[in-house]
Amino acid sequence: MSEQRPTLESLAQMVSACQGCQLHLARTHAVFGEGNPHAELMFIGEGPGRDEDLQGRPFVGRAGQLLDRMIAAMGMRREDVYIANVVKCRPPNNRTPEPKEAESCISFLKWQIYLVRPKVIVLLGATAAHYLLNEPRGIMRLRGNWLDYQGIPVMPTYHPAFLLRQESAKRDAWHDLQQVMRKMQEIKA
Repeated sequence: MSEQRPTLESLAQMVSACQGCQLHLARTHAVFGEGNPHAELMFIGEGPGRDEDLQGRPFVGRAGQLLDRMIAAMGMRREDVYIANVVKCRPPNNRTPEPKEAESCISFLKWQIYLVRPKVIVLLGATAAHYLLNEPRGIMRLRGNWLDYQGIPVMPTYHPAFLLRQESAKRDAWHDLQQVMRKMQEIKA
């Protein structure tokens, strides 16, 4: 990072030019993130998949469509929140990012959080919790429990891609999102 404080726009430019790990070699587009730059709620996933790589936007495939429905069920629109991922380039075959890949991208994510300044963060899956919070526990143990990132309440829950495969987990994910809605109301009060 330069001496100057970056903006979301300058960070996006840095991400699109990044060659910090081998993931840049096969990317069609870097997937920086999108949404309200002053969002009170931020969703963080693992990394882009095929559809995201092709469009350069986070969560636009089947999992993204489910995330949009989850956001709508919370009484919001996608444009109201901010959506980002731990890694900004698609891992081959949608595999979990390797530590070196995540480590080369995590500063971009931390800057996104710093600049957006969300009041609450939802982590979608164990990978996001592992790399943002250095959390070794799996998502089954983490979900539904409030954690903290630099004073920001953080709710880990299931990744929408997991919910597409494991429909029975949707009830637990909805419970987690209801806790998020209550926390946001508490913060506003």
